[in-house]
Amino acid sequence: MNLELLESFGQNYPEDFDGTLDCISIAITCAFNRQGTLLAVGCNDGRIVIWDFLTRGIAKIISAHVHPVCSLSWSRNGKKLLSAATDNTASIWDIVTAECDKSFRFPSPILKVQFHPRDSKQFLVCPMKHPAVLMNISGEHRVVPLDDDSDLNIVASYDRRGKHIYTGNAKGRILVFTSTDLELKASFRVTTGTLNTTAIKSIEFARRGDCFLVNSADRIIRVYESGEVLACSKDGEPEPIQKLQDLVNKLLWKKCCFSGDGEFIVAGSARQHSLYIWEKSVGNLVKILHGTKGELLLDVVWHPVRPIIASISSGLVSIWAQNQVENWSAFAPDFKELDENVEYEERESEFDIEDEDKEKEETKGMEEEDSEVDVTTIEPIQAFVSSDEDEEDQDAVLYLPVSPDIEEPEESAWAIPPEVTEETQTQEKKRSQPHTDNTPSPKKKKVKTYEVDLPDAPIDEIHPLLNVKKPNEKGQKKSSRPKQAKSSKPDKSKSKGRLDDMYGAASFSWS
Repeated sequence: MNLELLESFGQNYPEDFDGTLDCISIAITCAFNRQGTLLAVGCNDGRIVIWDFLTRGIAKIISAHVHPVCSLSWSRNGKKLLSAATDNTASIWDIVTAECDKSFRFPSPILKVQFHPRDSKQFLVCPMKHPAVLMNISGEHRVVPLDDDSDLNIVASYDRRGKHIYTGNAKGRILVFTSTDLELKASFRVTTGTLNTTAIKSIEFARRGDCFLVNSADRIIRVYESGEVLACSKDGEPEPIQKLQDLVNKLLWKKCCFSGDGEFIVAGSARQHSLYIWEKSVGNLVKILHGTKGELLLDVVWHPVRPIIASISSGLVSIWAQNQVENWSAFAPDFKELDENVEYEERESEFDIEDEDKEKEETKGMEEEDSEVDVTTIEPIQAFVSSDEDEEDQDAVLYLPVSPDIEEPEESAWAIPPEVTEETQTQEKKRSQPHTDNTPSPKKKKVKTYEVDLPDAPIDEIHPLLNVKKPNEKGQKKSSRPKQAKSSKPDKSKSKGRLDDMYGAASFSWS
């Protein structure tokens, strides 16, 4: 894939709706791998659907959990996928074999899981109403320390290269720890202009550059530079380089993320299926993408390389991309698009083997331009290489092999041909008997489940995905009141229904 041919000449954000991906089940969350070739979608029935994003087809379906999948994260090389479900479990899956490598059970619901950006043996877990937990695949865990505020509503995220862990609480306090020894390096408070603080909802980092955004409950998205935050050290006051918000509708943001190049920011509304795209350097709103009215947005992700956005609402994955216009002049510079037929005057020597009208100077110029073209060395694609790397990851999984669907053979195919004798039949039966009797049926690999002991974790909490108030709850509350004594007055609605039935029966008999 030559990414240089996909250059959009300055316009690097999607403009139009480009179809949907139907996972059959109801989609809840999604995540792209590092190269953007595979899209993992977590569903409400516990399945994980892996889409080949180039062909827009399903490459693999993993029956991962029993309960809904609430968070997904890819490893750096794309071989492993980390998933979390609403039954307080987190699992690591092998993408090629679709088998579970490790499983971890937590005492409280898991809000978010994230692989270490460089080390696939470590990952970060954000339990509900508990400090973030730094996990190792061997089952060891360390709790990320709290501040003096001791607020337990914690959101956390690795930075771009996994050197630091950023945590935010409901009092607007953001702490920066080193990921190796969990030493506090910097801290600051997000304020609303005065001394009032606001709750931190999420922290997201850009793939390119040192910027990160903070989505807070005051409906403002603040963009900071991590270098400035670390320079301000503890109890610093770094100024955000941008403050993004919807000044008209004052929307609350469900999910925010950066574009692949870090130049744009997309935010999904919590009220409706609307995507707002800002330019990070200027801070101006460049595009609003509107989905179907009445739909609620669940997740938004931006493609790591191309200007494509995937959003989830009403159980479907919606794709937003640029409107592709065919430009034939890119293939032939002298190509002209005609509105109507034009008579063409043919030159006398146009179709001759040797063009007599061609000037000799052109042939001289062509001889000078001839040079050796190197077709053996493979230059790394810059979009797949970090600034501190020289070559691409050769072990990365870009695509999944699709196993062919084998149809059930017809009964006639298993019929014995007339040439086969009775002796050969008996020999085949003898050969097949020891295999069927002695060899046991192949068993699936047993998955070791690690019980993560968090003494201070709340046990009776319900995951936010499951704790949705239903309309019939109000009716249940009303019915829980003590019943009044029955009155002697007849019920008007019942008597009316009986009269309607009588008249209906009478009219039917009259007809």
